[in-house]
Amino acid sequence: MITLTTAGESHGKGLFAIVEGIPQGLVIDLEKINGELFRRQSGYGRGARQKIESDKAEILSGVRNRTTLGSPVTLAVWNRDYENWKEFMAPEGCNTEERKVENVRPGHADLTGMKKFGVTDARNILERASARETAARVAAGGIFRQLLEALNIEVTGFVRSVGTSFDGATYTFEDVVKKRSAELAMLDRDVEKRAKKQIDSCKEAGDTLGGVIELRVRGLKSGFGSPMTYREKLDARIASTLMSVQAVKGVEVGCGFSLAEMKGSEAHDEIYYENGKFTRGSNRAGGIEGGASNGEELVFRVAMKPIPTLMRGLNTVNYNTKTPAKASTERSDVCAVPACEVVCESALLAEIAKVVSERLGGDTLSEWQKRYGELE
Repeated sequence: MITLTTAGESHGKGLFAIVEGIPQGLVIDLEKINGELFRRQSGYGRGARQKIESDKAEILSGVRNRTTLGSPVTLAVWNRDYENWKEFMAPEGCNTEERKVENVRPGHADLTGMKKFGVTDARNILERASARETAARVAAGGIFRQLLEALNIEVTGFVRSVGTSFDGATYTFEDVVKKRSAELAMLDRDVEKRAKKQIDSCKEAGDTLGGVIELRVRGLKSGFGSPMTYREKLDARIASTLMSVQAVKGVEVGCGFSLAEMKGSEAHDEIYYENGKFTRGSNRAGGIEGGASNGEELVFRVAMKPIPTLMRGLNTVNYNTKTPAKASTERSDVCAVPACEVVCESALLAEIAKVVSERLGGDTLSEWQKRYGELE
């Protein structure tokens, strides 16, 4: 079974991912992984940290001559900024007073983490809770993408909205792949122009913006996930993994909340049998019925809140003195929705790969391909 573990701090030596369960025989293209890392760092509205780092993955184990061995794959993304923080972050011994964070930031893990772990410096919390951690997830996502593509399962996504600039058009999977922009991962250029103006306005005001991301999965056959226990339900599992991404506050499957406004005759996907297979006249369920994939395209939408680190600082309290203060500021983005889209793709890839591994089993890629090919 596939598992993913990440480690590392935002200003530590690096971010690391250990992936277990990748079958033997998958040829790894490292440049494709680095392409995903580049996408994560790109986008209109990103902050100064992205100018310091130039993320590239290094494979430390589990691959020989570009081919997986069947053993755990370890990936590293080294932090260039560590040299500037070594004095304050070195595990061998460092100065823990000069970069101390006491003015806890609303919307972050600072206050809850300090109370939970009994520390008086939020840096011990924020270094791990930071979205910088997602560099490891995206690197691992590059492995999962190549594994699933070997089974003809594809994952893509785009940005539906930034702030109030919303794109309500209907798009095919191919539209998303071909038309997604590099700057905001949007498809409608007029909507994107409005979004960029909103970002510019927020930057001047020291504010931030969130948005909505749409994700698609094509090629996943019927029967992944299960209605038999709540732990096995595919929609529940994917919603959980997407909600684990920093700043994500909502997930919907298929038509999601709009289904609550429809009549039953309008909400459900009628079933037909044509050319030797079952089909549906619509896909309002988003490709999942009863907790299992039904062979249609999987569709998810994710709501990302505005980043809570505002350059003008929100009202808060000094944790140690209990006196009013302005929230501490770290380098931050005005809008990181395009980056979040890449991270959400990686999270989705990880869960799909895990679900597929549970059903197919097998030690080699050729076994996986044979077993997947035999499914209807």
